Parts: sequence; structure tokens; C-alpha cells
Amino acid sequence: DDFKYMKDGCMLANSGHFNVEINRQDLESISTQVKEVRESIEEFTTKDGRKIYLLADGRLVNLSAARGQGHPAEIMDMSFAVQALSAKHILENDLPVGVTKAPDEIDYTVASMKLKAMGIEIDSLTDSQKAYMSNWQEGT
Repeated sequence: DDFKYMKDGCMLANSGHFNVEINRQDLESISTQVKEVRESIEEFTTKDGRKIYLLADGRLVNLSAARGQGHPAEIMDMSFAVQALSAKHILENDLPVGVTKAPDEIDYTVASMKLKAMGIEIDSLTDSQKAYMSNWQEGT
């Protein structure tokens, strides 16, 4: 139903998890023509004449349309480090069954290791910066 509200020339990209976020079949059903205008970009001409562009076949655009690049190592190393330290945390702690937020310390540790590996040093947060980060009402 959302397709009927989309402006002519809009682009659809999925940055979700699987290729179910964009209903390609429904988009095809309201279209009179589908053509590839360039690699990883399809143009759907709707029955009312609008053109809607679908990137990467509705799949995860950062992986599907990255021309073999996918997530760069500079990002994945941090993701894997967070996952590894989270798994270690689970093994070392008696946690309840269910979804549990990983301790913020894991993120801080990974960020510090990454910055150190890049030769970057940062200052410590001021009290006002800490207060800002811990209060969602600031800046709204």
C-alpha cells in the first residue's frame, strides 16, 4: 500500500536484515514495466506513470550493491570484537535466559582498542558531556 504514496523518482533501498522489508512482488504488480537502468538499480514504471527505483533487488544494499566489497574490514573488526567480548561476558556471568544488553564497557573497550590501533588519542569526557550522554531530553 505504501507504493501508492511514493513520489515519482524515489529510490528504495533496504538496510534492514533480510530481503523481506520491500515487497518486490507488490511493486511488480502495480508496474507496467521493469528495466535495469544500471547495475543494481531497477526502474519500475507504475500504472500511473511514476518511476520507482529499487536498489540491489531489495536486498541489503550495503552488501548486495557493494560490488564485492560488502562491509569493510574497518567496520567488521569492531563488530567481531564486540561479539567476541559479549560471548566472553555471557560465559563468565550467570545471566538470566532471554535478551540481555551487553555492558557499555564492552563498547568502550572496543572503541579504545580501535582508536589505539589507529594511533588516535582522545580526551576524557567532561561532566557535562557525561550528563548529556545519559539524558535523552538534552537537545530535544
